[in-house]
Amino acid sequence: QVQVVESGGGLVQPGGSLRLSCAASGSGFTIKPMGWYRQAPGKQRELVATFAESGSTNYADSVKGRFTISRDNAKNTVYLQMNSLKPEDTAVYYCNALAFARSGTFSLYWGQGTQVTVSS
Repeated sequence: QVQVVESGGGLVQPGGSLRLSCAASGSGFTIKPMGWYRQAPGKQRELVATFAESGSTNYADSVKGRFTISRDNAKNTVYLQMNSLKPEDTAVYYCNALAFARSGTFSLYWGQGTQVTVSS
């Protein structure tokens, strides 16, 4: 069974910072955490920052220069450093990971999300 668990969300004032973590695990699988998405109330889930298969990074235009994604492959963990937070960054942040079975098949798994609220 594959588990993807996000942590690090919370309430922060505008201009503040938060660091999100996402740990993925699964016995018998090769795990590759991929990135972060977010969903604000009444809106669709959107990409925030992800790793491509090549290892390059992709960012939403709205977070470029403020957010940084990083990954610790040894720990199957991906991080999202969020600086200069704005009220419009308020959302539930989700992480996803690819899990490769020994058979060669793979599936995408999502975590339960962590709430980030930016408010004074």
